[in-house]
Amino acid sequence: MPVRRLLHTRYRVDDLAKTVSFYKDVLGLEQVSSHTSGRGSTLVFFKAPGSEELIEICHYPKSGPVQVGADLTHLAFEVDDIEAFAAEAAKKGYPFSEGPSAPSSSGSRIGFIDAPEGYEIELIEKKK
Repeated sequence: MPVRRLLHTRYRVDDLAKTVSFYKDVLGLEQVSSHTSGRGSTLVFFKAPGSEELIEICHYPKSGPVQVGADLTHLAFEVDDIEAFAAEAAKKGYPFSEGPSAPSSSGSRIGFIDAPEGYEIELIEKKK
């Protein structure tokens, strides 16, 4: 029997407050819940407008320091105007690490920003 749907993706972090601020204030995601798990980790869940899947941010110091390797993983989000997003993110202390690109053959443009802890976020502006 196959799985039914993706529910959430989890990222563990060392600085929970900074990461929560980034997801809310820079990416504009909605914080939908937070709680302490049975094993003692602090969990904060976010949702992007127009998506059902959640992003789980986990703070669990007992696991040791977070070490994110280059090109390990990323989250990708669609934006309406990548230039405007890049300008606003830079004002908030998060300049793009790459891009925005020139339009691809499909007309889409992409850029990347580094979230706290070094997780990479991809922003995609689809052809209008």
